[in-house]
Amino acid sequence: MTEDIASILSPDRLQAGGTGPLYVKLRRTLEEAIRTGSLGHGDALPPERDIAELATVSRVTVRKAIDELVADGLLVRRHGSGTFVTKPVSKVEQRLSQLTSFTEDMARRGMTSRSEWLHKGIHTPSPDEMMILGLATDIKVSRLSRLRIADDQPLAIENASVSGEFLPDPFVVTTSLYAELERREVRPVRAVQRISATNMKEEDARLLGVSVGAAGLSIERISYLGSGRAVEFTRSLYRGDAYDFVAELTIGTS
Repeated sequence: MTEDIASILSPDRLQAGGTGPLYVKLRRTLEEAIRTGSLGHGDALPPERDIAELATVSRVTVRKAIDELVADGLLVRRHGSGTFVTKPVSKVEQRLSQLTSFTEDMARRGMTSRSEWLHKGIHTPSPDEMMILGLATDIKVSRLSRLRIADDQPLAIENASVSGEFLPDPFVVTTSLYAELERREVRPVRAVQRISATNMKEEDARLLGVSVGAAGLSIERISYLGSGRAVEFTRSLYRGDAYDFVAELTIGTS
C-alpha cells in the first residue's frame, strides 16, 4: 500500500468524490486509489466497520460500495481472510470456430502463459469417462488438472481425461497436452463443446482469485481424432470476468 488508508478514506477526500449518494462517492474514492496504485494488487482493506469509522459513513454505505467494486473485479472477498485489491483483468476473446490449446491461444495474443499443476495421475475411469472416451473395462485413464495463468492472472481451472491408450504416462506432459498428443500422432482435429453459466464454489474461487459465488463459465469439451474416436474429455471452469466466447454464424438462404 503506497498511501496511508486513513488518508485515502478521509471524509474530505470522500466529499471531493463528485456528486451522488455516499456509497457512490466511497466507491469512486476506492476505485481511484486502485487505478492510481495507491492501493496495490494484493493489498488488504480494513474491516468494513473500520472503513465506516475512517470515512464517517454507515456500514451499509461501505457494504454497498464494496459490493460494486467486487462486481467490477477490482476487489475480491476471501472467506475468513478479508477483502483484497485485485489486478484488473483484460478480457480474452476466444473464438469457438478453432480448436487450439490454451498455450497457443495466449501466445497468439502476445500473453505469457503458464500452468500450475494441481494433479497428474493414472486412474480407473469413471462411468462418464468410459462412455465418452469409449474405453474398455481394462483401460486406465490419464487425468491432468491444472490452473491456467496468463500474464500472472489465473484464468481457468482445467481437468482433462485422456485414454491410457493415447497417453499412458500423464507425467510426460510438462506444458501443452496437445503438443504431447501431436508428438504421439493422436492430436484431435475437431471437438464438441458445451458451455453453461455457473457460480464459483469456495475452492475454485480461491484458486482463481475471485469471490465465492462470482460468475463463471463451465465448459465440457470432447475432442476427436479424424477417425471419429474420442481422444480427450475436458471439464474446465473459466472466470466469467476474463473470458468472452465468440461464435461466428452464417445466415442460410431459403
